[in-house]
Amino acid sequence: MLRFHHPDALRVWRASLDRSRRVAVVPTMGYLHAGHVTLLEEARRRVPPEQGEVVLTIFVNPTQFGPNEDLDRYPRDLEGDLRKAGAAGVDAVFVPEHPDVMYPARWTWVTVDALSRGLCGASRPDHFRGVCTILCKLWNLIQPDIAVFGEKDYQQLAIVRRMHADLFLSGEVVSMPIVREADGLAMSSRNARLDPAQRSAAVAVPRFLAEVSRRFAAGERAREALLAGADAALHPGRIDYVELVDAASLAPVDLVSAPALVALAVHFGDVRLIDNTVLVPPVAGAPQSV
Repeated sequence: MLRFHHPDALRVWRASLDRSRRVAVVPTMGYLHAGHVTLLEEARRRVPPEQGEVVLTIFVNPTQFGPNEDLDRYPRDLEGDLRKAGAAGVDAVFVPEHPDVMYPARWTWVTVDALSRGLCGASRPDHFRGVCTILCKLWNLIQPDIAVFGEKDYQQLAIVRRMHADLFLSGEVVSMPIVREADGLAMSSRNARLDPAQRSAAVAVPRFLAEVSRRFAAGERAREALLAGADAALHPGRIDYVELVDAASLAPVDLVSAPALVALAVHFGDVRLIDNTVLVPPVAGAPQSV
């Protein structure tokens, strides 16, 4: 497994590949868990060794963290990440040696305005600017045929798809479903920062989403009724937001008549967790399952 620490070395390697070779990339901030591994395995499945290369990027991107967020406390385990990457069949890993090699001058930014304003963007105003900028840099360096992302960061995925289309970036964007712990908590690198009491309390997040899904399956379509009782259900978590939005535009909706996203962000201690579920109304006239 090749390891690159500078953009120039990565660019030279990419240019050396035969044009018939395909490249898949999985961008991460490291501290890999089973959810990340499913992304790597999907990349390997879509680009088998005889057809091309799978690239993992590991970079705790400072520009997507706010001034009072957990940049310095974000968990890191490079050697563990490399072991998992090797087991998943990764061919090359890009680990920038220092943030300055990715940001020699912080003068150029990439933004996707409308999709970035609500949900996480409301409380983290520069977050998606940092995400889009680093991903655009990685895209230009790696020129992937496939880029694989998880659906836990639903808003990020929507923004990446928009950026990918609007900037005519290479290849295709592939998404993979949320991977959960046995008790339903969405896998996240930040889960490692929860103490035992916070970890136990955090199960309230998937339980509340499951309750919303049950209400929807029972025929409820109104925002107020679907999201009722969120404060009590998510206690002792501190709610950043609990929202019902259109699954495509991310605009708030009061009544579900098309696929809609229930998304939330909740703090347990100083750990901020996000999760979501998509509500899809049955198509009129379609046979219903029994």
